[in-house]
Amino acid sequence: MSTLRSPLGRVRGLGSAKEGVAHWWAQRVTAVALVPLTLWFVVSVLALAGASYDQALAFFAAPHRAVPMLLLIVALFHHAQLGLQVVIEDYVHQEGAKIALLLLVKGLAILLATLAGFAVLKLAFGG
Repeated sequence: MSTLRSPLGRVRGLGSAKEGVAHWWAQRVTAVALVPLTLWFVVSVLALAGASYDQALAFFAAPHRAVPMLLLIVALFHHAQLGLQVVIEDYVHQEGAKIALLLLVKGLAILLATLAGFAVLKLAFGG
């Protein structure tokens, strides 16, 4: 059986961390989820053209609109974080900076998704 690993790589035990497939699938699943969610959002915003502020608030406060909005937020920020992670891993070569940037991107994604989700929940529950 032929292998693509070098003799030195086999001796050192270096090879795949076995995490790339899960990351790849997560990117693809979030991308596929974003297609209908983004289309729904664009159609919803276009339907609100010319609506008053109160009508727009009422529109997104409805549960059947708040749930897709929450799903959009989660998928969007997770997909963005996964994509930025790949860019950082590929182009930042200094290990300390790479770890700091990865933590910053993950933290910002969590913070922004939480804030956006809170805003939607506040609308939905009339806060």
